[in-house]
Amino acid sequence: MIYLDNAATTYPKPPEVARAMAGVLEKIGGNPGRAGHQGALAGGRIMEHCRELAAAYLGVQTPERIIFTLNCTDAINIALRGSLHLKDEVLVSHGEHNAVMRPLMGYHDAGKIRLRILPPDERGLLSPDTVRKAIGPKTALMVLCHASNVTGVIQPARQIADACHEAGIPLLLDAAQTAGTEALSSIHADMIAMPGHKGLMGPMGTGLLYVGKGLLPRPFREGGTGSASESMRQPDMLPDRLESGTANLPGIAGLAQGLKFILRHQGAIGEYEHFLSLRLREGLRNIKNVRLYGAEDAPRVAVTSFNILGMDSGEAADRLSAQRIATRAGLHCAPAIHAWLGTLESGAIRASLGPYNTETDVDRFLSAVAHLSKGK
Repeated sequence: MIYLDNAATTYPKPPEVARAMAGVLEKIGGNPGRAGHQGALAGGRIMEHCRELAAAYLGVQTPERIIFTLNCTDAINIALRGSLHLKDEVLVSHGEHNAVMRPLMGYHDAGKIRLRILPPDERGLLSPDTVRKAIGPKTALMVLCHASNVTGVIQPARQIADACHEAGIPLLLDAAQTAGTEALSSIHADMIAMPGHKGLMGPMGTGLLYVGKGLLPRPFREGGTGSASESMRQPDMLPDRLESGTANLPGIAGLAQGLKFILRHQGAIGEYEHFLSLRLREGLRNIKNVRLYGAEDAPRVAVTSFNILGMDSGEAADRLSAQRIATRAGLHCAPAIHAWLGTLESGAIRASLGPYNTETDVDRFLSAVAHLSKGK
């Protein structure tokens, strides 16, 4: 199979990811933080090692501020629901995923917050000056999708962070499509939500939330933490404050190996995916009846959406699947950007590359699309 759905989850994973997960299930009998026996202690060391690796990737010295989550959506919900107060104003970009828009729209519709969607320029980029002008006395948070999961366009996150910080406003960065391939340490975001199962090369059911210095979100869920067990109140210290219940230890062990993989290949993965993405986009531009989305002169990750004129996007994806080429059609859980692109009714086909794709994969995909575009 030619797998071009890495924006949904990367596949395959480095082989050491599965080995680490199996090793936990086969060899470690214990619940981290819940006992002092050998198995529980070994599990605790795996979790702390994974935190340290994530901190190294982000370039921070505070691994206790790395929170394990269920996925990126969970990380975003922890950040939003733990940070906002009644009548706060929240600014977002036009490219936000429903992981951001649905909780915020729910609050907005209930009259709890005011939500403002900021317009992009013609390339789909949000200007830092637009952010500066939008910030008002009740603005409490800016949320930014670092790279669109539809067009792949990367926003000027560092400059937007600077604009927020000038006004004393924190920035929550949704790094669902950039964690693992882009450098996040130089952005200086106050909170960063990351999926473990995409660019970080870990298994599904894992995610991370970085909580910056000076921030202490309210707990999204409360319960046993293995610490301060004499108290019936949630502890204030991180990471315990935001982590309750038994952790996904096999998943975290796999995520640690994924993090090791990207740290070994830091920079090279993004460059390689960019190289393949240029080849893919150039090939699509040369196929008659194909419409590409996303400005060509904008920075981007290896995510490309397109349509074949006269063909339903779902039908096209199904026909590619029949040739053992995996893509994704539809609205990609991002209706706001599809509305901006004019594809809210039609959806689009998305091809997203990963570190295990090859030039041959790209060329076979392009050949298949060319045949579809001719009605074959």
